[in-house]
Amino acid sequence: MGFFDIFTDKAPAEPAEAQLMATAYGHVQGVGFRWWVAGIAKPLGMVGYAKNMDDGSVEIIAQGSADACEQLLAELTGGDTAGRVDHVDSDITQPVGSYKGFGIY
Repeated sequence: MGFFDIFTDKAPAEPAEAQLMATAYGHVQGVGFRWWVAGIAKPLGMVGYAKNMDDGSVEIIAQGSADACEQLLAELTGGDTAGRVDHVDSDITQPVGSYKGFGIY
């Protein structure tokens, strides 16, 4: 993955087969965490978003292949993230809705 890959959305070739819904808790706001998530998700061909929540957590909705969802979840819980992730609540389900690109809110 090159540096500019984090700015480029890869359009999925097919409709998403899975959706990762995750909330990351810890020191995840104001440390580039949402950009870090996008930098992992976009090269995997995922669409969705990472969004700061009022309670200090970051909500992540990412759609793509089941394998991509598992890879992103492994990165979120792997300990080598931007900021500090103390805990991740997550669920991989069928996709709900559709997204174009990967947004940061």
